[in-house]
Amino acid sequence: MKTRINGINLAYNDQGTGTALIFLHAFPLNRTMWRPQEEALSRRYRVVVVDLRGHGESDAPLWRFTLEQYADDVAGLMDHLSIPRAVLVGLSMGGYVGFAFYRKYAERVRGLVLADTRAQADTDEARTGRFNLAQTAFRQGPEAVADIMIPKLLGASSLKTKPDLVDHVRRMITGNEVSGMIVDLIAMADRPDSLSLLPQITCPTVVIVGEEDHTTPAADARLIVQGIAGAKLAVIPGAGHISNLEQPEQFNKVIDEFAAGLR
Repeated sequence: MKTRINGINLAYNDQGTGTALIFLHAFPLNRTMWRPQEEALSRRYRVVVVDLRGHGESDAPLWRFTLEQYADDVAGLMDHLSIPRAVLVGLSMGGYVGFAFYRKYAERVRGLVLADTRAQADTDEARTGRFNLAQTAFRQGPEAVADIMIPKLLGASSLKTKPDLVDHVRRMITGNEVSGMIVDLIAMADRPDSLSLLPQITCPTVVIVGEEDHTTPAADARLIVQGIAGAKLAVIPGAGHISNLEQPEQFNKVIDEFAAGLR
């Protein structure tokens, strides 16, 4: 399905009934990364997955957008779907969008799941890395981005034993427009530090991290947990940065128990 939000055609899926769970994907992927969650959790909850602007089947205009604008898109989609409040599930860049959403729309957040993400702003070194990746995307295209990103997204166990998953991740990356990748990289490099936001987050929160995640390791997850009163930590063995795809049953169990506790 598609709808026009803030001048952008956004693609999304909306399945199930009950507590609304809105899933926000990682860079440089799309909403199909949440397929295992859709299939399992839409039996008990209303599951909404969205292609953020620049990804998948959503529009990918080339401009200087911010993660706050991504958050505005999510709020607009919630209005379109008549969802006043929802549990936000954001992984990696999706977690950054979750922070931006909470900053503007805290009253609309029923619960927060922050997976394989960090609260700190980019270091100078990280910003340089994003600049270099943007140049690679512009000059060499999505295949070159996939070559760089796949070892960062998947844990060692998945890289060795799950070739079908590696292929799926590659297809997600290469299916995106270069313009969307560049916009993402600029938006992430320019995002504000969220450490000072953490004590202001009062909704129930769970933080998930893959045990083999070297992109946003467990230390980053613990920093978030320490900053948010009452937040819980779930470490998923055998998973890297995209823990929801690498160990979907364990990831789904964490989400299910968290959402059930909000009823």
